[in-house]
Amino acid sequence: MNPVTLIGLAAAFCTTIAYLPQAIRTWRTRSTKDLSLPMLVVLSTGLLLWLIYGAIIRDVPLIAANSVTLVLACTILYFKLRHG
Repeated sequence: MNPVTLIGLAAAFCTTIAYLPQAIRTWRTRSTKDLSLPMLVVLSTGLLLWLIYGAIIRDVPLIAANSVTLVLACTILYFKLRHG
């Protein structure tokens, strides 16, 4: 892999892993009262669009990061919709 791809993968890892603590906390507590529903919807939509864009241009860091982050964000969104 070239250095640019490695930088992209490192950045993708950092920004993706940042959502993990919130997803775990939401999963365990089932509490989302302090999370904004509009923010979660816009975030999930943006992640889906980045994923589509990454797939179109075949960019591995974009695809990897946005796939995982989309799953985490949608998990949090699911709990927000289910438990308020």
